[in-house]
Amino acid sequence: MLKEEDKIFKNLYNSHGWEINESLKRDDWKNTKEILAKGREWIINEVKSSELRGRGGAGFSTGLKWSFAPKELGSRPHYLVINADESEPGTCKDRDIIRFEPQKLIEGCLIAAYAVNAQVCYIYIRGEYFNEGARLQQAIDQAYQKKFIGKNACETGWNLDIFIHYGAGAYICGEETALLESIEGNKGQPRLKPPFPALVGLYGCPTIVNNVETIAVVPTILRRGAKWFSSIGKPKNTGTKIFCISGNVNSPCNVEEEMGIPLKELIEKHAGGVIGGWDNLQAVIPGGSSMPLLPKKICDTITMDFDSLIANKSGLGTAGVVVINKDQDIVACMARIARFYKHESCGQCTPCREGSGWMWRILDRTVKGDATHSDIDLLTDVTKQIEGHTICAFGEGSAWPVQGLLRHFRNELDKRCSNDPLIKKKRNVPYLVDQHLLEKDNA
Repeated sequence: MLKEEDKIFKNLYNSHGWEINESLKRDDWKNTKEILAKGREWIINEVKSSELRGRGGAGFSTGLKWSFAPKELGSRPHYLVINADESEPGTCKDRDIIRFEPQKLIEGCLIAAYAVNAQVCYIYIRGEYFNEGARLQQAIDQAYQKKFIGKNACETGWNLDIFIHYGAGAYICGEETALLESIEGNKGQPRLKPPFPALVGLYGCPTIVNNVETIAVVPTILRRGAKWFSSIGKPKNTGTKIFCISGNVNSPCNVEEEMGIPLKELIEKHAGGVIGGWDNLQAVIPGGSSMPLLPKKICDTITMDFDSLIANKSGLGTAGVVVINKDQDIVACMARIARFYKHESCGQCTPCREGSGWMWRILDRTVKGDATHSDIDLLTDVTKQIEGHTICAFGEGSAWPVQGLLRHFRNELDKRCSNDPLIKKKRNVPYLVDQHLLEKDNA
């Protein structure tokens, strides 16, 4: 378990107040000028040494991503974009950071912007987070008043302006290039990569896109040192992480814990355990709805880090832990998720546009008991046709939950296939169909 002194987000439950004067008491904006004075290379190398991986889902090295930005400021301006479009079902960590720890995010924006030569930062926030956006704007105004951002930010000679951009509630805009399209005023559809945003991003200029939690932890890492951060968790899966625990648990919560904590310990110590006891557990979605679920036998021993979950054919994603007990219809749960992804597909890629609808319809038929065994085989085939055949990772995000269901709960699907054609089961069929269909060779 994470020690109290190693927690980065000391106000995750708003026990101390969110305003800037309270934030200063928690050491926000402490020695920021001295950190920036050490230079861009030092900042990037320190973030690399900490082994910080992006907290938005992909788990890419943050320091490495920053190093892709051009070293010198040329004719094109550089941009920093913060992805606060938290639309992944089961996830609400960024929301609480914005509500209760906004200065950590704003200070992180200054440091990251300086590291990648950006003087303008856009925070793209989910449209439904209106109150959170208002809170964040207040926090930005307070930082301007203190001269922590703006012209000559923190007396460093560096200028930084931060703007909030509200999304319109589209899941696909959480994908970084679709997000950039949305900021530009276009339809939120992913771009082909390459070119990558680090070279050709917002308005065709070099752009670094990071998640809220990723940026919010950077100031503390640089203050306390990369060695401290990398000592928490497991190798290549270092530091702390906010886990969002929901579903069939006694006490749903957001909690900051170390990477690599056992899933069972996480649920039982922080979320009050599974409703009905651990033996009543059916499955857990470990990283938000786009990640494949894991059955109880794996959940007994699995640890919550990127590599352990990948080894078990799932993923940490956004760490949105959704607990499903045996009182739930697992097929109906997955059908509901499939319906969500069918609705949110941008429609640009045919495999995703058509396949997400097929997956939902087959699962819906299965829930109703109208599916056949061939439908389940078709479902398997459709997921493979989507995976790896789309511009962005939305295709995988829609296919993986269904693949997890097929992998671990195929028996539940087969049980419901009671609608196979009668002639295939060689039953006595009344003379209501063409006679040739009843012949032995065709049965």
